[in-house]
Amino acid sequence: MGALSHIRICDFTGQLAGAGATRTLGAFGAQIIKIEDPVTEGRWDILRGMEPFVDERRGGEFGGGFQNHNVEKLGITLNLRTERGRELLAEIVRISDVVAENFAGGVLAKLGFPYETLRDIREDVIYVSNCGFGHRGPYSSFKTWGPIVQSSCGLTFTSGLPDMPPAGWGYSYMDHHGANFMCFAILAALVHRNRTGRGQWVDMSCTDAGASLLGPVVLDYTVNGRPTRRPGFPYSSRSDSPQMAPHNVYPALGDDQWCAIACRNDDDWTRIAAVVGATGDGAWVTDARFVTLAGRLDHQDELDDHFRAWCGVRDKFAVQELMIGAGVPGVAVQLPEERIELDPGTTEQDLWPWVDHPLMGKVRVDGLPYHLSETDWHIGEAAPLLGEDNDVVYGEILGLSDAEIGDLRTEGVI
Repeated sequence: MGALSHIRICDFTGQLAGAGATRTLGAFGAQIIKIEDPVTEGRWDILRGMEPFVDERRGGEFGGGFQNHNVEKLGITLNLRTERGRELLAEIVRISDVVAENFAGGVLAKLGFPYETLRDIREDVIYVSNCGFGHRGPYSSFKTWGPIVQSSCGLTFTSGLPDMPPAGWGYSYMDHHGANFMCFAILAALVHRNRTGRGQWVDMSCTDAGASLLGPVVLDYTVNGRPTRRPGFPYSSRSDSPQMAPHNVYPALGDDQWCAIACRNDDDWTRIAAVVGATGDGAWVTDARFVTLAGRLDHQDELDDHFRAWCGVRDKFAVQELMIGAGVPGVAVQLPEERIELDPGTTEQDLWPWVDHPLMGKVRVDGLPYHLSETDWHIGEAAPLLGEDNDVVYGEILGLSDAEIGDLRTEGVI
């Protein structure tokens, strides 16, 4: 029995910004009933049929992202275009603690289930909507995607190299961050209901979740009038606050091999200089210009050039061993195989557990980066096939007979 095994969630979420939140709650025992559309073959969540794939097979049951984001969930289909489908949704809401979705603003209301209707069905229901800009303000009707959210909230502006366009990220960073905030919001609303007996609507904006990470950037601009992008800034691999040098990622021996080194203070520099000097090809570390932080900052470009040359002829794990042995933060930039398959920390933390998918076979999925001593998370069930748990939910949970469920299939309700 998990810590949240007394909680049931009516789940309309998709992608990761929403599905990642309910995924976490499911890992702690909550019963997640994931609702998908039978008419569009579940493509409310477009990740169902998107890469990566485990082999040459394609289609709605083989999307790697969907598989990862929907473990520990029951999967049902429900056609809300039908009157009976809407009646069944009302029955599911009535027995659920939470209704969660990350549609664009107002979509669930257009389907006939605004918060007021959900509250009429179950007075203490918790409704959590997680859209790009929330349900208030001039942008509430806008639709978003991860990189769009990152640009709109200002994060993309802070990432890149000097005198070059903003780099942003090649993945939907805000989906991960938004999912974490959504999970927290659900738990906070559940605590409130436990104390008061009252449910509520949690109206969340993924863009605002991203903007919450801009504290130092906003402070620097409002107090000092300095924008992040100015001559020499940003240099995303360097550290300006607090100031450190060297603080960068350097090429190592081999194709696309890298290592990262961070020198926190002058004591770190003394240890780095001893390590580099002992290798016999680092006489430059004795340069008086590098002894103090001020000097290293003034000559950071030259310092980085030296480290590129020194690291470039060494195996990245050899650099890691030398730096860690000296008590300096310095590590290899790990490739997926190295981190997932070869790093003992992965095994100890169970960071990527295995699940058995009925079609794909054994696949690895994301675990959670924390462990509770008494009520730890568990991930053992693969993501559901489309409508895989219709009989369980409609039969065992809602109490419909086999004949009634058969009629629902025939009528296109499920």
